[in-house]
Amino acid sequence: MARKPARMWRRLERPYTRTEYIDGAPGTRVRMFDMGNKSADFPVMVTLVAKEAVQIRENALEAARVVANKYVSRRAGASNYKLKLRIFPHHILREHKMAVGAGADRISQGMRAAFGKPVGRAARVKPGTKIMSVWVKPEHFEIAKEALRRAAMKMPTPTKIVVEKGHGLLKGKI
Repeated sequence: MARKPARMWRRLERPYTRTEYIDGAPGTRVRMFDMGNKSADFPVMVTLVAKEAVQIRENALEAARVVANKYVSRRAGASNYKLKLRIFPHHILREHKMAVGAGADRISQGMRAAFGKPVGRAARVKPGTKIMSVWVKPEHFEIAKEALRRAAMKMPTPTKIVVEKGHGLLKGKI
């Protein structure tokens, strides 16, 4: 069966996070949360911030992470940045798969066991939550900003890019 559209899980609902009580809870698809040169100290920090309350599915987080990491590492170099995904998909999404199509009235069981089966995970985000951050040198500021802009395209919510550290080093670039 095909993956359901993200709009089904975009709105915030009651949190469902206790994996020890959930049989068949899927693991997270996000591979890494810290990328680049993790030990270096970079003077400029740029962050992607959510504007609305929403649930971000793990496949959207992974897609945003991949596109931002690939863009920065190719343009700035593997040791000239640090990228961190700042949210974790704790919330478990459930789906009640009902039979649809011709003849479904004889197969479908209606509301029996309608609580749903775990199908994925999502991160619950409120307005102002930091989704991901990139630390770079001042000369790579525009690259970091473009990487976060590309990552924002993968998000189901409007976002803004905020310079959190290094304002004085970026004179004329902001």
